[in-house]
Amino acid sequence: MTLPVELIGSAAAVITSLCWVPQMVKMFRERQTAGVSLIANGAFASGVFLWLVYGILIGSWPLIGANLVTLACALSIVALKLRYG
Repeated sequence: MTLPVELIGSAAAVITSLCWVPQMVKMFRERQTAGVSLIANGAFASGVFLWLVYGILIGSWPLIGANLVTLACALSIVALKLRYG
C-alpha cells in the first residue's frame, strides 16, 4: 500500500483503539461497572481477537497494532466488570 493509505489506516487505528481508554479508566477509578454489559464487551473482545488474527494473517501492521491495543482495553473492561460487577 502507499504511504498515505497506511497513514490513514494508522490514524484510524489510533483513534478507534484509544476511544476505550476513558471508559476503562473511569471503571477503574470508580470501582463501578453498572450499565456496562459483560456479554456485549465479551463479544466485542472476541471480534477484536478475530480482527487481530486477520491482521496477522495478511501482515497489516495498522490492523495488528490497533487490535492489540483495543483487545487489551476490551479485556481490561471485561476483567473490571467481572471484578466490580
